[in-house]
Amino acid sequence: MNKKKLVAISAPSGGGKSVVTRHILNKFPDVIFSVSATTRQRRPNEVDGKDYFFLTKEKFEELIAQNQLIEWEELFGNYYGTLKSEVQKAINKNKIMLFDIDVKGALSLKKHFPNDTLLIFLAPPSKEVLIERLKKRGTESEEQLKNRLARAELEISMSKEFDQIIVNDILEETLQKVEQVFIENCQ
Repeated sequence: MNKKKLVAISAPSGGGKSVVTRHILNKFPDVIFSVSATTRQRRPNEVDGKDYFFLTKEKFEELIAQNQLIEWEELFGNYYGTLKSEVQKAINKNKIMLFDIDVKGALSLKKHFPNDTLLIFLAPPSKEVLIERLKKRGTESEEQLKNRLARAELEISMSKEFDQIIVNDILEETLQKVEQVFIENCQ
């Protein structure tokens, strides 16, 4: 079996992508994290170049025009995307790169690198649990919350295109399942 070098973890906002991604990075220190580019405002404690490459809208649009992104989209008034140069660096070094990425981005990554990409979708146990998780974060207005929930429905409907779907209900079990899928497909 062809071992995967690009692993994308996707979920609706509040679905646990960041927690699962951090776990895999801690468990497998040789894995490189794919840092996305964005035009959204930096949240407290986020570091440029580590959490995201925080870019101006003008710079991001320049990268789009120069075809320097594997995928990009505008979400909630901000751009998000994956820099080709960062993925190419990982491939050149024969490293496994882990992506904390939205559904459309993950599918685009698989389209560009079909033999190298593993897609894992973290599904919420229910809509109610997802709403509770988003409210607990306290980072969204009511309007943003509505937008994220509408987006979640679209993302969940697209999850059937993923290699693995894992229901993120009990965190410890979810971490073990993702870890097992990672070992089976990448190690």
